[in-house]
Amino acid sequence: MPTTTPERLWAAAHEERAALADDLAELDETQWAQPSLCGRWSIEEVVAHLGAAASTGRARWLVSMIGARFHADVHNARRLAEHLGHTPTETLQRFRTVVDSTTAPTGHTAAWLGEVVVHAQDIRRPLGLPGRPPVPVVTEVARFYAARDFAVNSRTAARGLRLQASDGPFATGEGPLVSGTTLALTMAMAGRAVFCDDLTGPGVDVLRERCSRS
Repeated sequence: MPTTTPERLWAAAHEERAALADDLAELDETQWAQPSLCGRWSIEEVVAHLGAAASTGRARWLVSMIGARFHADVHNARRLAEHLGHTPTETLQRFRTVVDSTTAPTGHTAAWLGEVVVHAQDIRRPLGLPGRPPVPVVTEVARFYAARDFAVNSRTAARGLRLQASDGPFATGEGPLVSGTTLALTMAMAGRAVFCDDLTGPGVDVLRERCSRS
């Protein structure tokens, strides 16, 4: 089913947030503290970041970025701290309150769908959780990432390569082939080098090197 209208993209984001929240409901304290694929953040911190992202509109984002002197890492750390609970259970409860939010700093709805798709895998992969979004949903994120550098340098990562999904219609670029699932391609474009292990083709080493620099 096409998901390209803003309404459908938001609906997909809401479904992915809800699915992630359900996946996390039975985690123990050790799992919540485990490192994610997202830099130095733990699993709980990534959930808090997702809660912050779904709670920050344009005006709040601008004020926060000015206060952080336009250092995105400082902005993200401050907003994350606001959404951390006293316990992981509280952090998850806070995240559940914004599952259906359409608040975002910009109107790039595919980017905010990508936020939850990518960060959900930042959480699921280290924990060994099997959940994954439907291919049509990930396809919209992959197309957005291939078209521009936005929150991640995804277009730069894909430049000069032929990316071809093995499970859906996504295909982009010219050059050495990189093939795999739409999700693995998307996560690699987002800079997650571990997902290059799921890809094949003569362009994989190039993509892996770019991931390691992101």
